[in-house]
Amino acid sequence: MKRVSLALTLALATAIAAPGARAADTLQAVKDRGKLSCGVSQGLPGFSNPDDKGNWTGLDVDICRAVAAAVFNDPTKVAFVPLSAKDRFAALQSGEIDVLSRNTTWTLSRDDTYGAFTGVTYYDGQGFMVKKSLKVNSALELNSASVCVQTGTTTEQNLADYFKANNMKYEVIAFANADETIKAYDSGRCDVFTTDMSGLYAERLKLANPADHVVLPEIISKEPLGPMVRYGDDKWFNIVKWTLFAMINAEEMGVNQKNVDEMAKSEKPDLKRAFGTDGNLGEQLGLTKDWFYRIIKAEGNYGEAYERNVGSGSKLQIARGLNQLWNKGGIQYAPPIR
Repeated sequence: MKRVSLALTLALATAIAAPGARAADTLQAVKDRGKLSCGVSQGLPGFSNPDDKGNWTGLDVDICRAVAAAVFNDPTKVAFVPLSAKDRFAALQSGEIDVLSRNTTWTLSRDDTYGAFTGVTYYDGQGFMVKKSLKVNSALELNSASVCVQTGTTTEQNLADYFKANNMKYEVIAFANADETIKAYDSGRCDVFTTDMSGLYAERLKLANPADHVVLPEIISKEPLGPMVRYGDDKWFNIVKWTLFAMINAEEMGVNQKNVDEMAKSEKPDLKRAFGTDGNLGEQLGLTKDWFYRIIKAEGNYGEAYERNVGSGSKLQIARGLNQLWNKGGIQYAPPIR
């Protein structure tokens, strides 16, 4: 009887440990596959958006390319998997993707249930967009409005909380994906479109007459957006996390895509540690000594990625704001490389 109990105990322990054991092989699985599998949106300009030839661009896309550069020394070794808001977490948990880099808000419930967030790529907040013809200047004037919203997002709960807190009535018109939501708004099926502020600017580009619409000034929530990985693989978690931190630190240290070769020769202690000419921090991560160089050479620093995708070098023209570095008036900050 004792032998049977011991066997059952061992079997249960093995079953419980199995998911973690599988997750712990992520880096090796990525190497064996020869490419990174990256979960992205189904098309959000500035963050993850394919052109008519299937070439992906965006801030979220660049994060995955930077991880591929760190692992393979080749940012093109990424397979992008477009996912709806509803399906994104299941794809991560099932192992279909290695990283979810899809304008996803970091919350307690998601951190506890779906996977581990590795940092914040974009500090955002939810807002509202309306037609200029409605002559609405504030979200507090939206009582009894019909609101288009995407299901499976934090947007729905924020919307309910805001209208309840301000004793306003509203009608929800919900859709399964972002394209359906913005098309419904553009066709007049609702008065208001709500999502993250960055999404409002991005989706406005898809409207028939973007200039006929205005983003209201209110920001009703905190939406820290960032990449996620599965639980159970601390090494992979650190690789993805420190890829983002490398890009942020590079901007702070004045290292960019153009000067990275020259800066790699620097005798400054912080740069020598980053570039691997002093110590073996890259190898501690399971990468190579030149991991930092690979990332910046391929994708540039955080500021470069921001400006070309959503900032001054993009159609969105979104000011850095909170996403500016901590020493330049923003709150973007990374732990030191040491």
